[in-house]
Amino acid sequence: MNISKGNRVIILLELIIPTVLLVIGIYHGFLQTLYRAGLIREDSFFHLNYYQGLTLHGVINAIVLTTFFAVAFGNATIIFFLKKEINKTLNWISFSLMLVGTLLAAWAMLSGNASVLYTFYPPLKAHPFFYLGAALLVVGSWVAFFGWIPLYRQWYKENPDKKTPLAVYGTMANFIIWFIASIPVAVEIIFFLIPWSAGWVDNINIMLTRVLFWFFGHPLVYFWLLPAYIMYYTMLPKLAGGKLYSDYAGRLVFALFIILSIPVGLHHQFAEPAIGQNLKLIHAIFTFGVAIPSFLTAFTISASLEHAGRNNGAKGLFGWMFKLPYFKKDKFLFAYLICGLFIFIFGGFTGMVNASYSMNAVVHNTGWMPGHFHMTVGGPVLLAIWGMTIHLLHKLSGKEIKLPSWNVMVPYLWMIGLAFFSTGLMVGGLLGEPRRTNMGMTYMDPSNSDFFKPEWILTTFTTVMGGIMMTISSIMYFAVFFGTLFSKRSKEPELDFPVAEAYHDEKNIGFVKNLAPWTIVAVIIIVFAYYPPIKQAIENTGPGSPRYEPGNPIPLEPTSAIDEAEDESIVKYHDEE
Repeated sequence: MNISKGNRVIILLELIIPTVLLVIGIYHGFLQTLYRAGLIREDSFFHLNYYQGLTLHGVINAIVLTTFFAVAFGNATIIFFLKKEINKTLNWISFSLMLVGTLLAAWAMLSGNASVLYTFYPPLKAHPFFYLGAALLVVGSWVAFFGWIPLYRQWYKENPDKKTPLAVYGTMANFIIWFIASIPVAVEIIFFLIPWSAGWVDNINIMLTRVLFWFFGHPLVYFWLLPAYIMYYTMLPKLAGGKLYSDYAGRLVFALFIILSIPVGLHHQFAEPAIGQNLKLIHAIFTFGVAIPSFLTAFTISASLEHAGRNNGAKGLFGWMFKLPYFKKDKFLFAYLICGLFIFIFGGFTGMVNASYSMNAVVHNTGWMPGHFHMTVGGPVLLAIWGMTIHLLHKLSGKEIKLPSWNVMVPYLWMIGLAFFSTGLMVGGLLGEPRRTNMGMTYMDPSNSDFFKPEWILTTFTTVMGGIMMTISSIMYFAVFFGTLFSKRSKEPELDFPVAEAYHDEKNIGFVKNLAPWTIVAVIIIVFAYYPPIKQAIENTGPGSPRYEPGNPIPLEPTSAIDEAEDESIVKYHDEE
């Protein structure tokens, strides 16, 4: 379909800018593997500190790229499936806020004023511009969402007897989750971190800010993941040559994510002393509950792919697996999506280890954790983003894809590299390798006899091998992307998706027709799940913490908190009551 020039340009910019920044993010990811293996034994490389690089890697890859893409993909799905143009003024405001926020945070990180990692936990202090930039990025994404709501309502009134297109249903569900979950992190940034970082207040409640962050931090994972799920349900069956097994299943999955994906954050805080055990158990149960929509997806998409394989002439029980278009250049998006699905099988199961109250204590601060989440955000999420970015660039620019053979090989090389990378990290984690540690200056430096761990050589070099393959895959992807971007237009721009029909197109969709009841239930559950831990974080902690610069164990200035605390415990254990 045709699309207005203004909206077309905005969507393209929302794809191009994070891809340019991703070059920096992936470069620093590769350096992390070299630090871990002891191939770099310094605290910095090319004048960028280890933790500065780790912060850039996490923030660009996990926050900037995913947020820009979710908005770009949301804009495209709303326009295409509802056949309605988005308000250009709102769209430009949204894009401008996200861009300004990204530039502010980028300055803070590149200048060395925000080496506080992706989680930006206090008492490590970043420059106020880092926090302001993060807030603007979030608010910009809200503006985009607010621009879609009237279009969705208008379509709903005009088509009372029709089902909302599944891609739109998934997009709205995703941004309902995002909006609810990003409110607490906006509160953390605006009312706590910025005043504290700027010196307007002396102290900050670390426990409260951590609760607010993880109120946001784990639902963020599903905000990353749901655009990939939308592609799995609405596009992958068509690309494979078949139909979606069940439209109803897709709607149920997106609705379940609304109620299950937010009250889970305390499973990141099992070791926090100020929060009660029973509350952590409740969040752990909800975390396991999130596996339900994932298992539904595994069944539905497998059935859809089997239908496609048999449509393509497959015989026998498993013959359908060999009749899918794994290496077809004109169906390259299939390769990106299927490789992401293969990776996510392992990402999902390793995630259940993290949700376990006892096993989490063994793996949480080890290399296991980055090994796991690279199988989620670095697997189905990144590959779906990459594949759809090339697809939209091709369609919206009217340019032919350059290096098509490289393009179809990128996800397979990435998948193989990630298998080595995550295996090295997770096995190393089980052997005790720490996360977030410059191992080149400690455990992997043979000259440091007090720390050197020769038993970690195999796992760290396995991680490096994977990192090399992933970096080569990234270079191939960037060659395809920028080669296409800077080529000449060969046809008129358009917006188009490979849309799958439903094999079981249920007409009576009952309680999954409207997302409003699910949102109301989600809010009620969230109040019960988060009011008690927020209350405990306020009541069971001490007077707060002063500001610390990364790398300096001495606070920036004497504070009343230190004087008040004297010999008293800063943290009050909840179970002491």
